[in-house]
Amino acid sequence: MKPIQVGLLGAGVVAGGVVQVLQRNRAEIQRRAGRGIEVAAVAARDVAKARATLGSEVVLTDDFDALVRRPDIDVVVEVIGGTTRARELVLAAIAAGKPVVTANKALLAVHGTEIFAAARERGVAVGFEAAVAGGIPIIKALREGLTANRINWIAGIINGTTNFILSEMRSKGLDFGTVLKEAQRLGYAETDPTFDIEGIDAAHKATIMSAIAFGTPVQFEHAYIEGITKLQAADIRYAEQLGYRIKLLGITKRREDAQGIELRVHPTLIPGTRLIANVEGAMNAVVVQGDAVGSTLYYGKGAGAEPTASAVVADLVDVTRLITADPDHRVPHLAFHPDAVAATPILPIEQVVTAFYLRLQVADKAGVLANITRILADHAISIDAVLQRESAEGESQTDLIILTHDTLEGKMNAALAQMQALPTVLAPIVRIRKEELS
Repeated sequence: MKPIQVGLLGAGVVAGGVVQVLQRNRAEIQRRAGRGIEVAAVAARDVAKARATLGSEVVLTDDFDALVRRPDIDVVVEVIGGTTRARELVLAAIAAGKPVVTANKALLAVHGTEIFAAARERGVAVGFEAAVAGGIPIIKALREGLTANRINWIAGIINGTTNFILSEMRSKGLDFGTVLKEAQRLGYAETDPTFDIEGIDAAHKATIMSAIAFGTPVQFEHAYIEGITKLQAADIRYAEQLGYRIKLLGITKRREDAQGIELRVHPTLIPGTRLIANVEGAMNAVVVQGDAVGSTLYYGKGAGAEPTASAVVADLVDVTRLITADPDHRVPHLAFHPDAVAATPILPIEQVVTAFYLRLQVADKAGVLANITRILADHAISIDAVLQRESAEGESQTDLIILTHDTLEGKMNAALAQMQALPTVLAPIVRIRKEELS
């Protein structure tokens, strides 16, 4: 049978990984797919640079549009990134009746609803395993492996850069700025790391997982996003003393009581005994809690040439198997049949229910703790633990650390405003959310 011909859009790190994996594992992939898979051509902005990276055997072009339109191209793989040009090319491929495989989480988080609708209308598949957590097959697990379950929540470390930074801050006691520079030197962080350290990259991925888990359109614009730039070494140290570790988590939860879904990315205290709390360095991990299976953990490399290529090629194998199948009998892009996708709202952050870590720098005098606990009690916020430590600012001040039980974020906001107004509270209060993930 004639091999599937792939048109590869982009010639960066991931594209190089795709070419290498397809060449190295050619025979094994053919055994799995039932026919060969070949890269017919690669579109690159800089053909000379791509030639040096991809080698002399690969056919190169700088005409992306022509490659998408070529009649001999069976599948288009998009690995150029971004949400503008990538959207144009993906929609053009779909309009031409070609299946698409993409590693572009931003594209799907922002334009996924439009792209999936166009693909359904044209009867073509869109594979996007590589868009979330690199080489970890979390999309296939959510779409297929856990299809018998009613998913309750997902929590994931889904950005390797921020996990590396937090791991280094914890193990070496360094501040954020120092570790960021080291991460950039080692290649874990980009020259402009904004998308990573501000939580945007993780939110793109959490948005996609949320849509698949709960059968909703992608709703990135409603996600709550908070990065790690304001985290201090002192809070990581205090969390450790209380038996917790701080990770940047992407969290999405079904909330029956509020008839909505939580979708949020922020630094989170996790009990140190949880497996996910012990995921270090640039590794990724996702916990999925389903009603039948309980909690399942997916762990591995979330980025890199070959881990991401592993997911891209897995999608190519799936597309190859299904290329002649009836579109109505394929696994739906977002797991649920299109007419069953519900526009369940994403809850505003004020309606989120979680526990909190609070650090207050207060005057070291009688009655301070009583005033703080009274305000929390007035807002029906119960305390789980209290820790008092000498402040680095001097003997007349102390650090008061409080862990609360679950409460509405809106209640905590009101309580924090009152506490901050107390004359004995000497600095802005640090607030970090806490999840038991039990």
